Parts: sequence; structure tokens; C-alpha cells
Amino acid sequence: MIKLLSCGFHTIHREGIVRNRPNGSENYIFVFFNSRTEVKLHDDTLTVEKNTFILFQPHTPHYYRELESPFVNDWFHCNGDGIQEFLLDIRFPVDMPVDASDPMLISRSIMELTNRHRLDGRLRERIIDSDLRSFFMKLTDLRERTAPHYYIRFTELRSELYRSPQKYRSVQELALSLNLSKSYFQHIYKELFGCSVMTDIINARLEHAKYLLDHSEWSVTHIAHSCGYENDTHFMRQFKKFIGVSPRQYRFRSET
Repeated sequence: MIKLLSCGFHTIHREGIVRNRPNGSENYIFVFFNSRTEVKLHDDTLTVEKNTFILFQPHTPHYYRELESPFVNDWFHCNGDGIQEFLLDIRFPVDMPVDASDPMLISRSIMELTNRHRLDGRLRERIIDSDLRSFFMKLTDLRERTAPHYYIRFTELRSELYRSPQKYRSVQELALSLNLSKSYFQHIYKELFGCSVMTDIINARLEHAKYLLDHSEWSVTHIAHSCGYENDTHFMRQFKKFIGVSPRQYRFRSET
């Protein structure tokens, strides 16, 4: 079981920080740097940028200090039987700086760990063990994707597709907005989200159409145009194909 020894969320060191552990710390230390930092590791001195994390092993000598003030970080110490085997099994990177492709996931997870650590209860230790394993696996999964450095940009674009389904954008235009070729854009999108960008565009339009059919009295033609379709015939064919019924049947389904 992996045990959480101590942790801190968004810890602010207004006077700076120096951590010098020439013999390691005897436990695993995860540090998420929210500020530029100087790190000495493996006899090398590195400048670690914001939104970078390192998992230090128990006997790894290391040193770090702030390069800007205030210094802010998220962190936790953990240990337990089987943790080394677990990290090796999932191929989690240790004793090296790693760019965080999803900084919010890290901060949110450590905030939840901090809150859980303060609570009591019969299942507390088992929940923390499960949360830590899930945390390490999520970070490994993100890192092993084809292009983790694109994750945030693609997630923002995907959210925009669902927020504005009425706005027409070709795949070529979407690719150019990220300075990528059309084919590479489509490959990365499928790799990150498990579906094509066209599938998401259609889903976004049809989900919006279903909402309008349920909550407005607009005509099918008006709804089609409001969801980005140039003509209602295309809209009705696509709606029937993916939803299984026509827009009119969907609107009046409760009356049949």
C-alpha cells in the first residue's frame, strides 16, 4: 500500500526556498514547480521552468532553490511496500524533470490528496492508496500519448467546438489555427480523444439541436441553420442517421 506521509497544495514561500538533501529523503517526494527553480540532480545544475514536476526517489541526492519570488509549489511525500515495483510497472519517470501537459490535473489532484489527508475514517488509507496510484497512472498515460505537449491546446479547441456548434469551421481551418497540417492535426486529435474531429463536430451540432428541439418552438429549418447546417435536408439526414429518429419524431416523442 502506498502511504501519504505529508503534502501541500499551492504552498507559497514568500522568502524563497532551499531544499538540500545530499543523501535523499528516505521517501519518495513529488514536487510540482509553479515557479522557475534551480535544481541540482545527478551532478547537473538545471533551470526548471514553471509547470514541471519531478518525483525524487528516496536515496537520490538533490537540491533546489527558487529563481523567482514568491516560490510556489505543490508537493507530497509518500512511501510504502511495493511502490518501486508499481512505478517500474507503469514506467513512471523518476529523478528527472517532466513538463506537465495538464497542470490543472496535478494541482487539483494534490489539493484533493491534501483534503483527504486531513480527514479520518476507516477507509482513509485505502482511498489515499487508490488516489495516488490513479494519479501516477494518469500522468504516465498523458506522457505516453503521441503528442502530450498538444494536450491543452487541443482540449481548449475541443471545448470551443462544443460551445459554438453553430460556427462552421473546416478541418483545414482548425488545423491551421494550431499551425499543423490537416493530416497531422487529425492524427493527433484521434490519438488524444479517441474519435475524429468530424465526429466531435457532428456530436456538438446534434446535441445542440436536441436541446433546441426540447426547449424551443423554432422550426426544424431554423434549428438546422442555428446548428451550422447550410440546409435542413442535410441536417435531417444526419440527425436520423446518428440519433435514430427524425427531428420531428424526436421533438414529439413523448406524445407517441
